Amino acid sequence: MIQDIAPKKFYNPIRFDTITAKDKVVLFDERSVLIQRNDQNELIIPSFYELKEQKKEKFQYAFSIDQTRYFIKKAEYMQEKEQVEGYGYEALSTIRQLISKEICFAVMSAWHLAGWYRDNRFCGRCATPTIHSQKERMLYCPDCGNMIYPKIAPAVIIGVVDRDRLLLSKYAGREYKKYALLAGFTEFGETAEETVAREVFEEVGLHIGKPKYYKSQPWGIDSNILYGFFVSLKGKANISLDPNELSLAEWHERGKIPAADDGISLTREMIGFFEDKERFETWFFD
Repeated sequence: MIQDIAPKKFYNPIRFDTITAKDKVVLFDERSVLIQRNDQNELIIPSFYELKEQKKEKFQYAFSIDQTRYFIKKAEYMQEKEQVEGYGYEALSTIRQLISKEICFAVMSAWHLAGWYRDNRFCGRCATPTIHSQKERMLYCPDCGNMIYPKIAPAVIIGVVDRDRLLLSKYAGREYKKYALLAGFTEFGETAEETVAREVFEEVGLHIGKPKYYKSQPWGIDSNILYGFFVSLKGKANISLDPNELSLAEWHERGKIPAADDGISLTREMIGFFEDKERFETWFFD
């Protein structure tokens, strides 16, 4: 998956480093990122020294991958669009690729963090400008004491299984048109397992057994943490589609599933895992 960048390591503790010439800068223009592609189609993020105006005060440290430090614009400067020779802005949705997984993960993580800083310059309770804590990744209001932590929205990815069949769907009214598993956000007062049962019934009208947890994945492009579950169908397999959520939902037999693991998303890995009958059934029915 996109976060699996071993042997390299991702470090996200809060630090207040000053940017230097060799540090990487992740620059956004709305939902596009400044990027370069080399002859091998590998993605490259610009370094600070490549900027025309190298104003250190405009940047803040975000995280590191091994010894490489990544910086983003401070919230008050994010509206300023940077241009760097040899680089161009590409939509975030176009940079999902295995060949540059480390860069894809860095861009997603930087977008997640930059959006949080941008949206919380002022206190949502009293509108006072917020201040950054010196101890942790937290913004606080000096007037009313409101504390604001990074937005992380929990959601579930659901592999509904009926013997040798897996339920695949396509979203309604979204840019992403490929096959996917059922998914949905966890509501307040709800466990992840309860979310699984509710989403399956709401979207396709099916009853299920007890969900079995698979893996999780940070998905910074939408400020999510995704929890993957597999679950067996319980009862009839007749689908009652919610057209507001899905454009289609259909059963696909193992070996005939029109989607493969892309090495990036939890959804694709789960589909690939199901395709490996022996490995999947050993795990699922353990």
